[in-house]
Amino acid sequence: MDLIFPGLIYPEQVSGLPWWPLAVVVIALVLINIVNNRVAPQTHYLMWAFAGSVLLLAIGLLDGNDFTDMGLGFAYLLPGLIWAVASIALITLVYFISSIFRKSREAFADQRIGAMSGGRLAFQTLVEVPFGTVMLEEIAFRAVLFSMLARRFGVIPALIISSVIFGLWHILPSIGTHENNPALGSVVGTGRRGAVLAVIASVVTTSLAGILFVGMRILSGSVLAPMGFHWATNGLGYFFSWFLLRHRARRERRDFGGE
Repeated sequence: MDLIFPGLIYPEQVSGLPWWPLAVVVIALVLINIVNNRVAPQTHYLMWAFAGSVLLLAIGLLDGNDFTDMGLGFAYLLPGLIWAVASIALITLVYFISSIFRKSREAFADQRIGAMSGGRLAFQTLVEVPFGTVMLEEIAFRAVLFSMLARRFGVIPALIISSVIFGLWHILPSIGTHENNPALGSVVGTGRRGAVLAVIASVVTTSLAGILFVGMRILSGSVLAPMGFHWATNGLGYFFSWFLLRHRARRERRDFGGE
């Protein structure tokens, strides 16, 4: 760690490192993204996510990054955990307040989530999201890719480049999301134009989220910090969406039955 930004925890820049390991990581990310979103059955998602995480960690270690460089050092475990718990509490509060007001409540209206059973919701929230989505993406972008970029180009270029690639990572999963979320659909519209705008919105918002996640990682020294925030936004988002949609459906059935 250098002294350009004292108090922050990130890898020291090293001159003369080859560029090709970065190309290997980017190619691996493209292939993992295609497999997870277009090739592998949903039942195999956790297996592919775990395999991808192990592969990317191996590339990072072979490139010369140690576990502290990648935000996985034991010395920073407690600060990362504190940041993670605080993030979960904050997101819970934000979601709870948002669920009270009608206009903000509409953002939770994703019909795919409302159709889930309670068991499926629990599995997705407590298993698939933390041990699939969050683990893979935080190891990929805030551990391995960020560390490799920071050692070659410095912390600011690493923050920007890794966050932009994180945004591009969300192109495939964002296709068609405007059709299942009325709130998003009302903003971006329908048809091809709506589909394109939904993808652009996803790339921009997740790139900004990537900047936030990297910031948490270098402030705490641990990827546990963005992992907590990441899980809370996704996992608790599923829970609040499911609960609100189910509550609305019960209320509509009750109102209809009373007529």
